[in-house]
Amino acid sequence: MNAAREETQPQADALARIVAEADTGGRAPADRFSRFMLMAVPLAWTLFQLWYASPLPYQFRIGVFNATEARSIHLAFAIFLAFMAYPAFRSSPRGHIPLSDWVLALGGAFCAGYLFLFQAEIARRPGLPSTMDLVVAGAGILFLLEAARRVLGLALPIVGTIFLAYAFLGPHLPGLLAHRGASLSRAASQYWLTTEGVFGVALGVSTAFVFLFVLFGALLERAGAGNYFIKVAFALLGHLRGGPAKAAVLGSAATGLISGSSVANVVTTGTFTIPLMKRVGYSPIKAGAIEVSASVNGQIMPPVMGAAAFLIAEYVGIPYAEVVKHAIIPALLTYLSLFYVVDLEARKYNMKGLPKQNYRPRAVGLAIGGMTISGFIIFCAAVYYGLGWTRTLFGHYATWAVGIGALAIYVASVAARARFPDLEEDDPDELAMQLPDAVKIAPSGIHYVMPVFILVWCLMVEELSPGLSAFYGTCALIFLVATQRPLIALFRKQGDWLGPLKEGLVDVREGMIAGARNMIGIGIATAAAGIVVGTVALTGIGLVLSEIVITISGGNLLIMLLMTALICMVVGLGMPTTANYVVVATLMAPVIVEVATLNGLAVALVAVHLYVFYFGLMADVTPPVGLASFAASAISRADPLKTGIQSFRYEMRTAILPLMFIYNHQLLLIGIDSWLQLIIVVTGSLIAMLAFVSVTQGLFVSRSRLWESAVLLFACFMLFRPGFFMDRVGDPYRDEPADRIVELAAEVPQNGFLRFEVGGMDLSGNDYTRIVQLPMGDASRPGEERLAAAGVQVMAFGGQTQIMNARFRSQAERLGLEAGQNVTRVEVRNPDRWTAEWMYIPALALIGFVAALQWRRRDWDQPGMSRMP
Repeated sequence: MNAAREETQPQADALARIVAEADTGGRAPADRFSRFMLMAVPLAWTLFQLWYASPLPYQFRIGVFNATEARSIHLAFAIFLAFMAYPAFRSSPRGHIPLSDWVLALGGAFCAGYLFLFQAEIARRPGLPSTMDLVVAGAGILFLLEAARRVLGLALPIVGTIFLAYAFLGPHLPGLLAHRGASLSRAASQYWLTTEGVFGVALGVSTAFVFLFVLFGALLERAGAGNYFIKVAFALLGHLRGGPAKAAVLGSAATGLISGSSVANVVTTGTFTIPLMKRVGYSPIKAGAIEVSASVNGQIMPPVMGAAAFLIAEYVGIPYAEVVKHAIIPALLTYLSLFYVVDLEARKYNMKGLPKQNYRPRAVGLAIGGMTISGFIIFCAAVYYGLGWTRTLFGHYATWAVGIGALAIYVASVAARARFPDLEEDDPDELAMQLPDAVKIAPSGIHYVMPVFILVWCLMVEELSPGLSAFYGTCALIFLVATQRPLIALFRKQGDWLGPLKEGLVDVREGMIAGARNMIGIGIATAAAGIVVGTVALTGIGLVLSEIVITISGGNLLIMLLMTALICMVVGLGMPTTANYVVVATLMAPVIVEVATLNGLAVALVAVHLYVFYFGLMADVTPPVGLASFAASAISRADPLKTGIQSFRYEMRTAILPLMFIYNHQLLLIGIDSWLQLIIVVTGSLIAMLAFVSVTQGLFVSRSRLWESAVLLFACFMLFRPGFFMDRVGDPYRDEPADRIVELAAEVPQNGFLRFEVGGMDLSGNDYTRIVQLPMGDASRPGEERLAAAGVQVMAFGGQTQIMNARFRSQAERLGLEAGQNVTRVEVRNPDRWTAEWMYIPALALIGFVAALQWRRRDWDQPGMSRMP
């Protein structure tokens, strides 16, 4: 066993280098001062972010930073650490920091911090930058692009450079691409001296929300939660057919809750799962591909979603909790269908599971698994629905009452956890010989619920901002990390608790440092993506792109959606998901809305942004730059390109979802009127997803023939988009007069949508009409107030109903509403038409027909005799 560990040690070191190069920087200096700086600066960054997110500055009236100052300091830390932690080239030294990098780090940090240092002076000369301003802005852009090249690769700096060139070369470009061009002073103000470019919304979200959630994940990992999730997954699923692959899916889903990195997720879980998948019969390529698919999908799993959830909330203009609600069903569908993928692969080759430590009746195993998997869902529901009464009972003291209760539960859970042995990092060979016992493993991490409880309470019940909620959750987690070791020692009556306390404080420090270093890439990415955002606002290229895409697609929405998907995957090659989302959402989201309205389809803005986010994720998978595939192939020792291709084949089930929820918003819990309808829609969507997986794998009850796959694919379409057929039977909406818009707005259900048509004249003098689906939010307000909250004011006069104002950066403005447009009609649901879910019946009949045919030939068409390719 020791020999095996010695043999795998170089591989473990190589994996650590991959994660470091991708997420935290590959430099590990040997001299004491450089090591101290790489520890002290990230720690200072973390403490600054905690202070900025807390209510303490306002209570003590010291250290209060406005949003612009905070963004400036945030980027200064990120650029400084980028030059310190990331070598310039592959051949650059890792063991020390060259003098040139010290100069670049200090220069970049000064340029980034310029807005904080000289904000008052800059504010006194708006639009009239001084020579110093121009020099700092130009140098800052160069420092930022170089930092992005080091941290993120060439893709984002190349994109940023192209957009910078476009801003200056406008007068020399042909046709639609031509524009007036930007002067140096105008560009400096746009990109660096205001919040319209680098220091814009994306960097603001990174500063206010993302850092603390990444820190939360790093501390939870340091506390031992990652190892606990993996052990629980193996204990529950390792004995099943293809068990290690199913454990990889569950472990990656759980790890994805706390990790925003596909590469880190692959390495964390894949180190255990990939060797075990190979042991039970999966080929190295398929073992790596399954781990890649599971890990990449962790970024679509709420609440963190690879930091994109907070950006989506900011860009769409809805609360963070609403983003989580819209994203949860697609995320669950992707993971449940991935379970089915690995089960089909195991069926093809008659794979077995790993040996269990203790054999218990199947009912006991199912009960343990069900309680563990559903525990988090029940826990969140209990916090949201069950603890609201504390506000009534305790009034203003409810928060203190819940805090004291949470502390008591934490101490009791640690006392229970102390009765079980500590979880050790297992070797894959040891897990292959004997799986851990679920009864012993599951209770050993129950105390990790406490900080998650605080986070959910603050978000759902107290309805605090995501940043403040993350602050309180992180403080609770810091307390847990610092105290869990001494409390366990105390309950075990070990006598010495000062030693465990010191270890806990070291864990807190290391977790804070890891959280800050994990943020370097996100901070640089959101800032560099601001160059694209600034160029779009400066030149109006968004309108030009709309014209080009509409012309190429011929106004066909499906063709345009496929073009957008391709753009997302190409732009995302080598680019982190966060930056990819910002760039493509800025360029393509307005285009999708525009083309959809031209096709008479009212698309919810959150559906559009989730669409571009989902396809941006594919870049982590697809060759030739899919970093997650490269990390998995380093563990499986397979060809990275073949691993990426196989991963993309598995991810086809994820790629089909955004195409469906653009047309069927019910997958995003939009337009769901009852619990019964919710159950029907979720069940139908799950069956559709599993049937689609069967088509891609060529296996259902037995191997599918070509025509059977075609029938299953048709049934999938009927389940995913039942309205396509039912709309041809009867119109789903009936028209109401435009002057009733305020009255009908009051009747829209809570968080429902108001559909209406507007008309106007474009800049070319052509008349147009578009259908808008406007989210209405709180149902307790009058109709006029609900419309105003959504950003639109209307007035009826002279027989017409006209939009008087569409508030800047509101939902209304993002959907293309503007002053002067006429409301021509309001659409309400037609009560006389059957619901679209009636189409589920023929769809299920088709699936049952194929299943019956395949069941009859299952004895002579068994796939288990095939050899693994």
